Amino acid sequence: MRRHGWSGDMPTDDEDAIRRIVSASRQVIDERGSLSMSEVAQSLGITRATMYRYFPNHEALLRATAISAVGRFLDHLAEHLDALTTPKEAVVEGIAYTLEQLPNDKYLGMVMQPGKASAFTAGVTSEVAISFGRSIMSRFNIDWAAAGFDDGEFDELVEFMLRTLQSLILDPGEPPRRGAELRAYLRRWIGPAVRAHAEPTATPEREPRGLGNESIRTTTPTVR
Repeated sequence: MRRHGWSGDMPTDDEDAIRRIVSASRQVIDERGSLSMSEVAQSLGITRATMYRYFPNHEALLRATAISAVGRFLDHLAEHLDALTTPKEAVVEGIAYTLEQLPNDKYLGMVMQPGKASAFTAGVTSEVAISFGRSIMSRFNIDWAAAGFDDGEFDELVEFMLRTLQSLILDPGEPPRRGAELRAYLRRWIGPAVRAHAEPTATPEREPRGLGNESIRTTTPTVR
């Protein structure tokens, strides 16, 4: 690591340097609504050449910054899904809730919507997309192994969820499904595929509780 710059406060290691760069990038985005590598470098007291040691281009920095900032969404997702303990309902609600939050969370929109920062830039099977998908799925209150998903099958389920999200983001339909209608659609077609994989010994599915949308349970027949 070069021993000058950083306004006289050298990072302890490369991880510390990356953390500082990403933090400064978030501050620039929050203040200006866009990201300039020159502004980030200036705010840290380093050169752009130093920036390129950690992030080879603007796109890489933008993606890392966006993904680093979605922790708040993941926390809210975990709280929202806490009452759901079956794979089918968790996956259905996870997809629906993520779609609903896109307009409300700037950084989540950057990660999920098509664009330079998107996890989908290189496709849903890219390392970035799969890593983000695992972050979503790991927040579910589900014992995936007990539900019949080994490591490989869990990764396939993550991919399946991401492919569904990508499709709904790129082509939401005309008019787009929302609320109870969206959940009924997902429960009708995606729910059986997820539930059919569960082991017979897995915990029996229960109707969703605590989501504040009683119409889902009273107007949508349970898939059997």
